[in-house]
Amino acid sequence: MDKQLLDKLIAQVEKPVRYMGNEYNMIVKDVNKVDIRFAFAFPDVYEVGMSHLGMKILYHLINDREDSYCERVFAPWTDMEEKMRQYNIPMFALETKDPIKEFDIIGFTLQYEMSYTNILNILDLGQIPLTWKERNEDHPLIIAGGPCAYNMEPLADFFDLVVMGEGEEVIHELLDLYLECKEEGLDRLGFLYKAANIKGVYIPRFYNVQYHEDGRIAKVAPINQRVPKTIQKRIVKNLDKTYYPDTMIVPYMDIVHDRIMLEIFRGCTRGCRFCQAGMIYRPVRERSPEKLLKLAEKLVENTGYEEISLSSLSTGDYSQLEDLVKGLMERFKEKRVGLSLPSLRLDSFAKELADEVQKVRKTGLTFAPEAGSQRLRDVINKGITEEDLMNSIEDAFMSGWTSVKLYFMIGLPEETEEDLQGIEDLVRKIKDCYFSLERTKGRKKALKITVSTSSFVPKAFTPFQWVAQNSMEELTEKQKHLQRILRTKYVQYNWNDPKVSFLEAVFARGDRRLGRVLRRAWEKGCSFDGWAELFKYDLWMEAFEEEGIDPHFYTNRKREMDEVFPWDHIDVGVTKKYLWSEYEKAIKMELTSDCRLQCTGCGVNMLGEGICQ
Repeated sequence: MDKQLLDKLIAQVEKPVRYMGNEYNMIVKDVNKVDIRFAFAFPDVYEVGMSHLGMKILYHLINDREDSYCERVFAPWTDMEEKMRQYNIPMFALETKDPIKEFDIIGFTLQYEMSYTNILNILDLGQIPLTWKERNEDHPLIIAGGPCAYNMEPLADFFDLVVMGEGEEVIHELLDLYLECKEEGLDRLGFLYKAANIKGVYIPRFYNVQYHEDGRIAKVAPINQRVPKTIQKRIVKNLDKTYYPDTMIVPYMDIVHDRIMLEIFRGCTRGCRFCQAGMIYRPVRERSPEKLLKLAEKLVENTGYEEISLSSLSTGDYSQLEDLVKGLMERFKEKRVGLSLPSLRLDSFAKELADEVQKVRKTGLTFAPEAGSQRLRDVINKGITEEDLMNSIEDAFMSGWTSVKLYFMIGLPEETEEDLQGIEDLVRKIKDCYFSLERTKGRKKALKITVSTSSFVPKAFTPFQWVAQNSMEELTEKQKHLQRILRTKYVQYNWNDPKVSFLEAVFARGDRRLGRVLRRAWEKGCSFDGWAELFKYDLWMEAFEEEGIDPHFYTNRKREMDEVFPWDHIDVGVTKKYLWSEYEKAIKMELTSDCRLQCTGCGVNMLGEGICQ
């Protein structure tokens, strides 16, 4: 590849820093002294991908091996893609600018269904055949992991191998096996058969899918006895002993999360019924404050960042949060390193915690009530009351915050117009609370309440995997209603495109037949579907029509209890029986307790010999 030409082209596009590399803490190795070249591919732009914690972890983990070199690959924006196609520049890795077709393994992380067309685009730009059937021994292995991999079926035609679960241990096992097979002269198929027997590894080509006449799945079964009937996810048991980098690449441009990310624990015990992450990332495992303080010290020293973000599904549920926050603030107050808290459960907000965080600098405060009424919060098992909500908001205002962000979902199962009205009622009470407090008087103009709603998308491995999604028309009408009732002073309302949520739902619960539609849509010019300015809904609908597939089959259809799902051969620990029982409890508005207080029998404890804390 002409790297001088590439340098000239990079200088001609928007945000050339996306393609330059050479950032602070970037890993440089001699490619002639490694046995495995691994490309970690994120199917979105640089500033999104560089904010992803999983990439930060696996990049340094793989590069700590002397025999391997991990480089980064991001989806080029449209202006860069145009230049690459015009001048026949193949998709390249950031570190060396070498074409990715020269690598041994390309690993994609699957974070969002609306990035799937970018996967095909990266492969095509890399001059690599899209499907495993078209590739041969000279092509890289194409592998995947991440939350969307738990329903891999719409992408089954495109990937050789998929990792189910956490990657820190299994990636070493795969790389070791790859080297072993390479030394033995074993071909790709031989490697895949051996890999299929590593716990957590799924090889889609080794499984057949049979369908009923009405389109539902009849059976998913292995093609022979050399591979397991079910694939059990991988979990790491002890986070204190699990690899975590003490350095991170510092970009030259602003990225979405431009700060130190400190992962404090994994999993969630709350059991919100809409939340896929809360089910698939079980069980909860915590890092100790002592380990986190040591990591934070090294990361501040090695990156120069002035802000630390505590990363988890529900930061307020960390059992030693107060000790950790006080320890971090004490340790870094002289260096003026701030601390940001992600979206909090309103029942876990503590005024003392807020006061501690503000000692250095005031950062944003975000809460996620999810639903406007207590009835609907009980349906989704949110487990908080309006009293919790208002006490937390009052604490925030008393601690000096004047700007609050609130996240809700619309289109939830059992939702009524009264539930939507509850959002406006809650916002009005928040305003009243602010203006009633003595210390806020004279600061009326400072109040800002941002309300954001996303459209509910039924996801695999949740109690709501059986329900029908609201139609686009229903979601649009609900958004218009909220626009009307939230058009008031001090309040800003944001919402998403129901068409995007519709397509996300199609692929979230889709099967292998969607691979044809995905390829057709990409051929028509679809990419960056998660970006509003580039989303081409009409082209997607043409692709469905041309392939003879009705997308509404996957979204607006309620499932029966015993329906076979495309992902039923994947074992995440939480049983289908448990999920159904939670769905039945949702209809009855019955709550399930936090499983740290009492085991609810979800099944995940069987995965790791009593791993639940």
